[in-house]
Amino acid sequence: MSMPQATPMQYLRATLYYAGFYPVTILYSLICLLLGPVLPFRARFTLFTGINYFYMLWLRICCGVRVRVEGRENLPNDGSAFVAVANHQSEWETLYFQTLIRPQAVVLKRELLKIPFFGWALGMLKPIALDRSQRRGALRQLMAQGREKLEQRIPVLIFPQGTRVKVGEMGRFNKGAAMLAVDSEVPVVPIVHNAGRYWPGKSFVKRPGTVELRIGAPVETRGRSVEEVHAEVVGWLEREMRAIGA
Repeated sequence: MSMPQATPMQYLRATLYYAGFYPVTILYSLICLLLGPVLPFRARFTLFTGINYFYMLWLRICCGVRVRVEGRENLPNDGSAFVAVANHQSEWETLYFQTLIRPQAVVLKRELLKIPFFGWALGMLKPIALDRSQRRGALRQLMAQGREKLEQRIPVLIFPQGTRVKVGEMGRFNKGAAMLAVDSEVPVVPIVHNAGRYWPGKSFVKRPGTVELRIGAPVETRGRSVEEVHAEVVGWLEREMRAIGA
């Protein structure tokens, strides 16, 4: 799906966004790096991700990007563990999802932890950082570390497409999330959004509009096969992605 050409005003608004984003990120990350080591995980997560609310507000002010959430009631709020899966389109997910699922352990590529300040702070939130060049080792790591997080009642967030996919494309959904959820006997909560319409992957310009985000009902895994759970989750994701033009 081709995007309309960016306007000079959109470039100006994106420049303003980053003029606030980078200085605030560096300063806040320094504070987190100083205080983080003495805080327990849940308090550390609360502190570190407080800046994400600023990011979303600043994005709305500078670039006119808003978000509308449907199905928030489908997120377990009783402190129980679950595996959340979502489509992967935009850097927006990295920022917004930490305000949506609190706390969480996100599955990501190890290279992100090397980004100065942001990556250093992110690493202190104990994500499941995979080396994607080692496929079998990465799966073993996902299962071992994911099981450990879920036993601690920390939800695990997975982007099963593995890499960012352009708006209008589905990509391939791997079975890692279903395998982890079935193995740990926790539900899978599917989530879709169309943030790529307004913040395309690796794009400097952000386009004004409202990101549509939908949260599906938890998919039970007890007594079910990986294939059955995976098929149900992917079926929902694909239907809802088409419905919101993701």
